[in-house]
Amino acid sequence: MDEQLSPDSSRAAPLHSPVFEHMVTTLREQAWCVIPDALPPLLRDALLAQLQQPAALGLRAAGIGRQQEHTVAPDIRSDAIAWITGSTPAEQAWLAWADALRQFLNRHLFLGLDSFESHFAHYAPGAFYARHVDAFRHAGVPAASTRRMSLVAYFNPHWQTEHGGELALFDPQSGQEYRVLPELGTVALFLSEEVPHEVRAARRDRYSIAGWFRVRTGSVPV
Repeated sequence: MDEQLSPDSSRAAPLHSPVFEHMVTTLREQAWCVIPDALPPLLRDALLAQLQQPAALGLRAAGIGRQQEHTVAPDIRSDAIAWITGSTPAEQAWLAWADALRQFLNRHLFLGLDSFESHFAHYAPGAFYARHVDAFRHAGVPAASTRRMSLVAYFNPHWQTEHGGELALFDPQSGQEYRVLPELGTVALFLSEEVPHEVRAARRDRYSIAGWFRVRTGSVPV
């Protein structure tokens, strides 16, 4: 009998997961980490199957800014997105895996992460996202209700360097660039306020999930 995916099956990455341990160890030393084959295979394959039917995802042109300041700006970003709501078993299992990671990060790095949001993203050939950070500090103090940790997971089998589409991370201390190929199963995790990054234009369709762990008002560590 084929193994079935459920929210509980996300526990293939339990709280003692070597992947989670690797993330924490790396994040203690620098503001970002990149881990190939980070997702449990059952979860990875279920999400890939959903992404292989992009017409059913309800993708819409992405914008910049939030709420009243939200606007579509194709000169800055030209991807299409669909927010993940838990409407399928794959989405439910993804959200459960992300919550297990949230708890692990809080337990070992004391980040005070309170919630998680994420969306599917499709970059058509030529689409890009210019250099940016995912959250801003105000007068040197982290915003009270903001994204604290960014997560990107990739779902592109057989991706080659010549396909482009790299995620470029810029070390906040040295400014050195680190390029991440959007290969199937790779996960990047980085501090939202500290790590500038951009998505380079690809030569083929590129699929990913982008997510953010948030802190709520009054819970920002000082």
